[in-house]
Amino acid sequence: MIDINGMKGFICDMDGVIYHGNRILAGVDRFIHWLKESDKQYLFLTNNSSYTPRELQQKLARMGLDVGQEHFYTSALATAAFLKEQAPGCSVYVIGEAGLLNALYDVGITMNDVNPDYVVVGEGRGYSLDTITKATNLVLHGAKLIGANSDVSGPIEDGIAPACRALVAPIEMATGVKAYFCGKPNPLMMRTGLRILGCHSGEAVMVGDRMDTDVISGLECGMSTILVLSGISTRETLKEYAYRPGLVLDGVGDIVDVARKAAGS
Repeated sequence: MIDINGMKGFICDMDGVIYHGNRILAGVDRFIHWLKESDKQYLFLTNNSSYTPRELQQKLARMGLDVGQEHFYTSALATAAFLKEQAPGCSVYVIGEAGLLNALYDVGITMNDVNPDYVVVGEGRGYSLDTITKATNLVLHGAKLIGANSDVSGPIEDGIAPACRALVAPIEMATGVKAYFCGKPNPLMMRTGLRILGCHSGEAVMVGDRMDTDVISGLECGMSTILVLSGISTRETLKEYAYRPGLVLDGVGDIVDVARKAAGS
């Protein structure tokens, strides 16, 4: 069991945990109120590279949730930080949305569709046969291949949508080059999240809806883990993995119930 009340920090996924598309999930408002009321450090750590932290803040505000911009960290920011460390001032060809483009611009990385150092792929509505053909040939000519995250799919209001790993796959298959992924479960992203919170791994909980990114990333960083069944993973798919989360709940609202029950006892 996890001592939820004794934990200092909470790192939470967003897609499938906080919302599906533009629909907020049950119990989320109670969970966020409890985090604030209990003076917990918290960070929404999302593999979705499409949005900037400001856009995520505004998205939650439209759903009636008041969360400051400083509480968001994305795989786009993790990708930009990785490239800034590896190759300061490099150039990239990008398939992605504003969240990824802005993160790269902000660390001094330039766009280049002729001879870039890297091809960077995130989720994006501009993804097409033309863009993956361009990316394929740039990789064949020596550009290194980066994926913002390794999610194959993500939950939306009426099902799932292909995510970054699925979008990178055709480029990998056509070139024979394997991409490097910067988002969860890459420990670099998790360590950054803990650093932002000011927490040691033993003081923090990873809350997510996926065994293959959220739970494994928390476990491998020494954090406690909570799987919520409001997104991708189910009780049936749990059986496929050799590892287990510390706690399995229907949704984040149940975290509040567990905490209050423990406090009462």
